[in-house]
Amino acid sequence: MNYRYTCLNPIADCGLKNLDDRYVRTEKFEEADAAFVRSAKMDELVPGKDLLAVARAGAGVNNIPHAAYAKKGIVVFNTPGANANGVKELAIAALLLASRDIVGGIEWVKANAADPAIGKAAEKAKKAFAGTEIKGKKLGVIGLGAIGQKIANAAVGLGMEVYGYDPYLSVDAAWNLDHAVRHCKNVEAIYKECDYITIHVPALESTKGMIDADAIAMMKTGVIVLNLARDVLVDEKDMLAALESGKVRKYVSDFPNATTAGKKGCLVIPHLGASTEEAEDNCAVMAVKEMRDYLENGNIANSVNYPACTLGPATKAGRIAICHGNEANVLGSFTSILGEAKINISAVANKSRGEIAYTLIDTDTPVPADIAAKLAANPAVVRVRVIK
Repeated sequence: MNYRYTCLNPIADCGLKNLDDRYVRTEKFEEADAAFVRSAKMDELVPGKDLLAVARAGAGVNNIPHAAYAKKGIVVFNTPGANANGVKELAIAALLLASRDIVGGIEWVKANAADPAIGKAAEKAKKAFAGTEIKGKKLGVIGLGAIGQKIANAAVGLGMEVYGYDPYLSVDAAWNLDHAVRHCKNVEAIYKECDYITIHVPALESTKGMIDADAIAMMKTGVIVLNLARDVLVDEKDMLAALESGKVRKYVSDFPNATTAGKKGCLVIPHLGASTEEAEDNCAVMAVKEMRDYLENGNIANSVNYPACTLGPATKAGRIAICHGNEANVLGSFTSILGEAKINISAVANKSRGEIAYTLIDTDTPVPADIAAKLAANPAVVRVRVIK
């Protein structure tokens, strides 16, 4: 089986080279079976009837209408952790840039470059750019996923006292955290205790605007806040007011906008979190791997709109993949249809995620062409694929 794919942004060649000759590139989104994307806005794009999946080479998916795609049987993947080290390193840089006025000092040197006595002048001017060290200070990390845990561990290594908060902390993440990281039971403890606060949570309805005037009021005077996750997590008008009053010392954001760009106390970075050669390569390789496993085997890993579901490599005579609603008796209808056709089922994987469900079925004999139509006749079914 051949697949047509499109790239809505440049995708690293080290990832795309893992697509074999069954994959043919098209520049027309509406023709594609698969789409790879980074930051391109997809809300206004109309997917063709053949689009099976979208792979985001990165973590955030607020540029993809994934909920609407789920109802069309289009699986959306992301690549969590692939860019984690790049963001971690930027966060450490942000801590230092906010603590010591390095940017101000550099700008002073640029402005005085023509002064033949700049060295002597610098000795007098440098006191204006003095800062504080991060060693011994308290850092609060909100969100201890792939990125947050790396930042927490790195900060421990730099001599900081690290506090972490994550109500959904996984077992794997907990094992990977340095034992010196103090786990807080509520986010308010972070606000009240820490000299530095960095946010690493997804943009959900429950997290949008979480750093607002009320949250800031609980923080220490002179706190430094880092937001390298999503701009919507911080109410930036409240943040500007806090900077003006002196409640917040510095605000570092990786998301330029008219609200914060050039404003006093704001260090705004042009979205460089994952902008390293290594991160872009890792994301591309991971995105292609996920896409191939889904198209060729029907397996789902790291989807944001469908449940994780796998039966491993498609080695049996037949495999069927079904996107459907999470409703009663749907799975029973699938097995009944196959039973009536005298097709023996060797393995089944059925997983759900809210209103959405996904089923993989392996069979001991090839699946006849008419079976797909019979399975799709169920009103709960969104899409049926006979993989082999």
